[in-house]
Amino acid sequence: MKTTLEIVDEVASIIHQRMAGQQAGHGVDHVRRVHRNACEIQAASGGDRFVVELAAWLHDVGDAKFHDGVERSGEFSEEILCQLGVEPAIVQHVVHIVDNLSFRKRDSAEPLSLEGQIVQDADRLDALGAIGIVRTIEYGAAFGQPFHLSGADPTDPNSPKTGMRHFYDKLFRLKGLLNTDAARQIAEQRERFMHSFVDQYRRESEG
Repeated sequence: MKTTLEIVDEVASIIHQRMAGQQAGHGVDHVRRVHRNACEIQAASGGDRFVVELAAWLHDVGDAKFHDGVERSGEFSEEILCQLGVEPAIVQHVVHIVDNLSFRKRDSAEPLSLEGQIVQDADRLDALGAIGIVRTIEYGAAFGQPFHLSGADPTDPNSPKTGMRHFYDKLFRLKGLLNTDAARQIAEQRERFMHSFVDQYRRESEG
């Protein structure tokens, strides 16, 4: 019978294979950081480490951006875990987390368990700080979205979609949406760095 550590390692290997070609800030590097963040938060907040690790590795395995606009992470998670012989209750717990943690589903998502809140926080932390800035630029480059347009006000929700507007639409809102004290402590410094970057960028580009 496989140990939980062996199952987590197998899931990680599957994710590295399936997501090897994904970029735009949503590839394997992102998933590895989310897993690391989730383990750090879980150590401070409690919860089932096995569920947290599985959900962290699987949370983007079927990201809609790479599957013709259809979110398939829950479906793929169930398929992978069942193939590895994970018990049904844990499979369903992980699938529920994966199906309900994304920022875009926040208005329709079902309540998350502590484990789900931890993985959601870990995912949101990866959109903050220096990594968050780089991911925003990578996404824009991959999907043809400019980082900034001269004369456009990024604080205006009716302005053209740009990387700079993304900071105000989403990134500067994330700290207030975090679930755990551990994540909020990490977010404090990361958000300050992002504000400093945006202020400096606007001074240099706009005068």
